[in-house]
Amino acid sequence: MNGTSATDAVVRGCQLLEDDPRFNAGTGSVLQSDGQIRMSASLMEGQSQRFSGVINVSRVQHPIQLAEALQGSDDRVLSDYGAAELLRDLQLPVYNPMTKLRLQEWLQERQANFSHKMAGVIAEDELVTSSEARRGTIGVVVLDGRGHLAAGTSTGGKGFERIGRVSDSAMPAGNYATADAAVSCTGIGEDIMEECLAARIVVRVTDGSSLVNAMERSFKEARKNQRDFAAIALDANGAIAWGKTSEVLLAAYHTGEKIVDTLNMTKDVEFLSI
Repeated sequence: MNGTSATDAVVRGCQLLEDDPRFNAGTGSVLQSDGQIRMSASLMEGQSQRFSGVINVSRVQHPIQLAEALQGSDDRVLSDYGAAELLRDLQLPVYNPMTKLRLQEWLQERQANFSHKMAGVIAEDELVTSSEARRGTIGVVVLDGRGHLAAGTSTGGKGFERIGRVSDSAMPAGNYATADAAVSCTGIGEDIMEECLAARIVVRVTDGSSLVNAMERSFKEARKNQRDFAAIALDANGAIAWGKTSEVLLAAYHTGEKIVDTLNMTKDVEFLSI
């Protein structure tokens, strides 16, 4: 869409992924230990470095839409009760994001007394067959025609977690953008928080590193620390990079001319300069 801002494109991209039940965000989010869905999302506009997000929100179709609404607010990150009040203020319809697959998954795990630490949160086995690769947080990073960057991330959490657990997706650790670079993360939220991954990569670019060098250094450190996550990134020059310590990263990017995916990714960090 010619003339669309990076922020608008990120929000729209996140909405499309939140509507796809194959991913653990919006419709298709996993259930927490009490059988409820609580989602988190954040949005960051790089030029102004304005961050907004919601934590553990329920009964909404697009958590990223609440994060977008908070971009103009003095209070830009709201937890469950505040996010529910925002939902009413915006007069958005109440929505149930639960799917039969997620409910069946939770019922089976309840019978096993929640022996797993987290749900298998990429939904369809035809996409990923290894349960160790199942991470379903969604993220979008965009560089627009004006040279502005934005990043958005949305998740249903780990699944089966303790009530009130907060993911990295509504923190700068998991979603961060400046005028220099933008990063969105997926994987084990606690690992992402402990590395402060998104902000670490962006700060390194701001301090003079190339995007690929910032990614390579950050993922080398992460692998040494036995982290389990992945990230997608853009810089203001149009360089595209993606990296993982997890088994699989499902991602795609558009260069302006073609769409390419990461299904054949073989190294921890790969990149494209355009």
